[in-house]
Amino acid sequence: MVEDEDAPIFAIAVAAELSAMHPQTLRQYDRIGLVVPGRTRGGSRRYSARNIHQLREVARLSAEGMSLPAIARLLDLEDEVWMLRRRVLDLEGALRAERENRPGVRVFAAGASGVIPVSSGRRIRRSTDVVLWRPGRHSD
Repeated sequence: MVEDEDAPIFAIAVAAELSAMHPQTLRQYDRIGLVVPGRTRGGSRRYSARNIHQLREVARLSAEGMSLPAIARLLDLEDEVWMLRRRVLDLEGALRAERENRPGVRVFAAGASGVIPVSSGRRIRRSTDVVLWRPGRHSD
């Protein structure tokens, strides 16, 4: 429908027509916090494509006999899932960027001589040495 589904672009008359509801119903849903549109600086309601989808969902669920408080809870959960999916996509993008921007993966191995960097793909021979550590003793 719209590229940015959260862009508040539809006036209440258009939103009412797109959702097949009366404008007064949209005002009531806004008052009770069911579907809350954005506002212009002047205070006029502006509905997004996502709001229109929510209004259609409210109409469908209401027609099936679901109560408005139950619909409100369902919409809250759907909003939470939507936000979590966006967060996952953001984190995946950040991880991908981090991996692409690294000059090389750094791998380290710990042994008797301490922690040493190891080139990626190189196998380290296991040591059977036993190293004792005593507090207060430093070896240089």
